[in-house]
Amino acid sequence: MEKVSVSLIKADVGGIPGHSTVHPKLKEKASECLAEAKEKGLLVDYRVLHVGDDLQLLMSHRKGIDSEEIHKLAWETFEAATKIAKELKLHGAGQDLLSDAFSGNIKGMGPGIAEMEFTERGSETLVAFMMDKTEPGSFNFPIYKIFADPFNTAGLIIDPLLIDGFVFEVWNIKERKRIFLKCPEDLYLLLSLIGAKSKYVIKSVFPKDSSPLPKDEPVAVVSTEKLFFIAEKYVGKDDPVALVRAQSGLPALGEVLEPFSVPYLVSGWMRGSHNGPLMPVSFKDAQCTRFDGPPRVIAAGFQISHGNFIGPIDLFDDPAFDLSRKKALELADYLRVQGPFEPHRLPPEEMEYTTLPGVLKKLETRFEELE
Repeated sequence: MEKVSVSLIKADVGGIPGHSTVHPKLKEKASECLAEAKEKGLLVDYRVLHVGDDLQLLMSHRKGIDSEEIHKLAWETFEAATKIAKELKLHGAGQDLLSDAFSGNIKGMGPGIAEMEFTERGSETLVAFMMDKTEPGSFNFPIYKIFADPFNTAGLIIDPLLIDGFVFEVWNIKERKRIFLKCPEDLYLLLSLIGAKSKYVIKSVFPKDSSPLPKDEPVAVVSTEKLFFIAEKYVGKDDPVALVRAQSGLPALGEVLEPFSVPYLVSGWMRGSHNGPLMPVSFKDAQCTRFDGPPRVIAAGFQISHGNFIGPIDLFDDPAFDLSRKKALELADYLRVQGPFEPHRLPPEEMEYTTLPGVLKKLETRFEELE
């Protein structure tokens, strides 16, 4: 059986206008870079996508995860796109590139990364999710629903290949620790952590020993890069990505998409400082406008054939998600009325990672001690 590696690497290297979308010339340059890499045999296949102002590089290869060659390719592609962004004076040109030079691994340099290596099944279904104007913890809710909630995923109770559940790898992104939790056994423990989405983030999901799938090959992976922790100042939202495998011993495609039928609240939106509804949209609607949002998510569906991407299919380009979008807009109206007040604005502990501390510093000398 052949193994394939899939790397989804994204970066904001310039928006037009403002933070709304990606200029076509940046996507063209990225396609040129990846086409050349495919011709040289480094890549099996690739797709260049975008959501909001984030340029998305989806690549298949045989180099495994954390490959220096693949990461260098992504970095140099973002650099080439940044050069064009600067020439066009696009907003925030190169803002996610937080280092001057590539140093062997793109992790910790700004771009977001979701990578997995797996043995390609007879029929391999893959969904690439891409979000804009929010943070990595925004994937906690849907990944939990897909792989642990039988009210979402019927297969967890009626499919003998799913009924034993899955193993969740959860990261404490503030203290750089991780824990593995088995579900359904550790379900309540999992929920006690991942509800605090700004601190605990689902990084990966794995099959259990009882699964016919290799237990060391992930079935879902999420980017966990936090720009504030890297840059030590606010330079924009993290805009996470995720890869989720489906069907044939895993949740069905419809079960993978079902969590997005509800526009649940996420942190980010304008200036990374507000809660807002996550709206599932088609590729053509993946530009953030109202209050730089609302936060968006797109879903690109593929079949994998000998490492080649058959697709993408624009999975949210479907009237089945119209009600979710309508509810998202209603929630946006409701929250916007509250302006600078919580819960629209994030609580103080999360505002520490925005530009607000610079404002509060100006007030330090004006506070007086109470008797």
